Amino acid sequence: MKDHTQSYPMLEEVEVLLEELIDIEECELVVFNDDVNTFDHVIKILIKVCQHTAEQAEQCALIIHYKGKCTVKKGSREKLKPMCQAILDAGIQAAII
Repeated sequence: MKDHTQSYPMLEEVEVLLEELIDIEECELVVFNDDVNTFDHVIKILIKVCQHTAEQAEQCALIIHYKGKCTVKKGSREKLKPMCQAILDAGIQAAII
């Protein structure tokens, strides 16, 4: 019988690959409504942080206002983390899910 053990990756390699896939997995950056921030402030921050057009930022702000939250960006957790922090630093509630 032929030895196939060499053709299968070691357990540690599989764990590393799975961790990399989790990092790559698409996450969502969600912004939440509050009674503090103005539409203009939220729009300005979305344009600055998420590179939204004025129209995209306005649409997101309306969704946030009427629905209570809006996904403003999708991507890897690594890519979204600094964006989320910048939004939080601007006084707007946000999370990566």
